Amino acid sequence: MFLCQLGLIGSPRGALRSGVVVSRASRAVLGKRFNSQTVKTSFQKEQEILVAQRRNRPVSPHLTIYQPQLTWYLSSLHRITGVLLGSAFFAVTMAFGVSTLFGLGLNTEKLKQYYREKVPRWADWTIKGSAAYMFAFHFGNGIRHLLWDTGRELTIKGVNRTGIAVLVLTAFAGTSFLFW
Repeated sequence: MFLCQLGLIGSPRGALRSGVVVSRASRAVLGKRFNSQTVKTSFQKEQEILVAQRRNRPVSPHLTIYQPQLTWYLSSLHRITGVLLGSAFFAVTMAFGVSTLFGLGLNTEKLKQYYREKVPRWADWTIKGSAAYMFAFHFGNGIRHLLWDTGRELTIKGVNRTGIAVLVLTAFAGTSFLFW
């Protein structure tokens, strides 16, 4: 009677409260009580059972079942460039701060002179190119995120279109920064 009141089994006429008709076989299964036994085990035995159950679980395919998308790469690259640019800025700022605090005499003139004398031409182009393209990409992708914050270009087509626009902007702006 209690299950009938909850709507778990049908009324004597075979209908649930929601109006769904339930067969006699279904009422028999729903109304049947299942016997379960409790077995006392030690903590060690419970852990062994748990480990055995985990061994039999299927491995989730995770990212291997998905086709890589432009948004994944741009999101990862945005984070990486942000960390690298932020770390470089933090390191230079800390160097100037420590130099000022301890009177080491580091200033922009000495840094410029050291850079011109000690850094080879190939390393100069590598450092400038890396910084230029990372800054151009991070700036462009930041604008893209601000565009999304306004609720625009949130469809798959819009996301791909803005991703390609960021890559084009990065190519042109990074190259112009490199030769500036």
